[in-house]
Amino acid sequence: MAGSYKDYYKILEVSRNATTEEIDKSYKKLARKYHPDLNQGDSKAEEKFKEVNEAHEVLKDPQKRKLYDQLGPNWKDGQNFQGAPGFENFQFNFQGGQGGFGGGDFSDFFEMLFGQHGGFGGGGFGGGFGGGQRQRRGQDVEAVVEVSLEEAHKGGPKSFTLNMPEGPKSLKVNIPAGVKNGAKLRLAGQGRAGTPNGDLYLSVHYAVHPKFKSDGFDISCQMYIKPAEAVFGTKLRVPTLEGEVELKIPAGIKSGKKLRLKGKGIGAKGDEYVVIDIDTPELAAMTEKEKVLWEELARLSAQNGKERN
Repeated sequence: MAGSYKDYYKILEVSRNATTEEIDKSYKKLARKYHPDLNQGDSKAEEKFKEVNEAHEVLKDPQKRKLYDQLGPNWKDGQNFQGAPGFENFQFNFQGGQGGFGGGDFSDFFEMLFGQHGGFGGGGFGGGFGGGQRQRRGQDVEAVVEVSLEEAHKGGPKSFTLNMPEGPKSLKVNIPAGVKNGAKLRLAGQGRAGTPNGDLYLSVHYAVHPKFKSDGFDISCQMYIKPAEAVFGTKLRVPTLEGEVELKIPAGIKSGKKLRLKGKGIGAKGDEYVVIDIDTPELAAMTEKEKVLWEELARLSAQNGKERN
């Protein structure tokens, strides 16, 4: 039975003598590029993602790779595979694999070589790989979980739904207090089905916050004060990840000045910076009395400037 040959090295964009480290590195790059979560509705990206995973499933395993490499002269891309020398008595098994992408998601070519569950077929391949079928571990899955800065700061349980090929899957994960943006959390056995199941790796992403910006474990917020408050100083109630605190604004503060709240960053690992901005009043919104007073202030300021000169 023929099946369309797949050049796994070409799919993973590595040479045929690539090391395991080079194969894993290229796989991770391509898996991120074509991941369904980042290419929703793109059937071509989904198909490419499946090909990349299938290629990695073979080339990461020394025994599977050895069997694959023995195709010899029939390795050209697109050529129908009828069996290279040494494969004449190999009995192919098309019962479908489990795990990885689930039944039927691996190509016929893969099933011809490795049979059910990713073993080494139903017949004897010269006894070279011990014969019999092997059960295959389920495919690991990577996904993104978005957390608020408050959740990253305090930690705790978070429930979410992950769209898996077999359907939506409801999960609960414990977010560590002070988790870093981009950190990966491992949920053992929550990946694709297999024996055993694969693992789920969640990449933590900070959600956009209405008040704060994050930089590592530090956060910052912008606070507006009136011109008179900038001149004479004041006290402000400013937000933090744990509620409001009182902050003393020194007299004569300039716009753009940053005031530090030590230990008020994410997980108490960073600081909070309050950026001061002076709220200059609009002329059109002033009362006549306010205009007169501002004009008098401007006149006095100009006069003082001349006297200093």
